[in-house]
Amino acid sequence: PLSGVSLSAQCPGGQVALEDCLVLRCAVTTGTGPLSFSWHRGGSPALLGTGPHLELRLVGDNDSGHCQCWVSDGDSMAES
Repeated sequence: PLSGVSLSAQCPGGQVALEDCLVLRCAVTTGTGPLSFSWHRGGSPALLGTGPHLELRLVGDNDSGHCQCWVSDGDSMAES
């Protein structure tokens, strides 16, 4: 089963200001087979992106909140 799903943020200068670029990365410590990634805000099923990273090019007020990465191996799902 999947476990150890974690997020990290890469931002210029260690802080994010309006209109900066922010890259969120999702990592999995345990899991086998092909993994699929999806990004969501605040537990909403609305999809923000797919893949192991999410790039927000021009961060704005509407980007505030809690982002989650959901990972699936086809049999199970885990979230950050």
